[in-house]
Amino acid sequence: MVGLERGTVELEPHRDEWRREYEAEIERLRSVAGNDVLAFEHVGSTAIPGIVAKPIIDVLAVVEDASHAARLVSVLEGHGYEYRPNDGVPDRAFLAKGPRTERTHYLSLTEAGSDCYRESVVFRDYLRDHPPVAAEYDRLKRELADEHGDDRATYTAKKEPFVRYVLERARKEGTY
Repeated sequence: MVGLERGTVELEPHRDEWRREYEAEIERLRSVAGNDVLAFEHVGSTAIPGIVAKPIIDVLAVVEDASHAARLVSVLEGHGYEYRPNDGVPDRAFLAKGPRTERTHYLSLTEAGSDCYRESVVFRDYLRDHPPVAAEYDRLKRELADEHGDDRATYTAKKEPFVRYVLERARKEGTY
């Protein structure tokens, strides 16, 4: 099952069904977006086996450029997505699916060479390839959810130093 109220933090143990939910959403998005999306990536914690996650599927959609993203936003709004401008990430268009009381999917439209794309994929892959680091992230997420379960912004901000730490490790190891 996926879905969580906007602004809240509730973590669930990893579920195999999240991959199936991702794949089903990609099929829906392909039928809506056509050739405007070059590739899809399952990112975020639901894409990392063995760690807890908010039950919201994060999808990264690669577009050729910002004009393709802008064109897709209006199409996607007609198919259950809400555009969320000014989300603080300069190189993406961000959309959420589901009512505010039960967000089910997050969709980021970005270019393949963007920081958003590289950081999302490198972070995911590093945690998949380094289970002890993934376990550290799992512990941090649990602690932060206990402390900031009703404050998603603080929860997210307090994870940022760990994300930067992982990206720096990947850079030093030559995987970023």
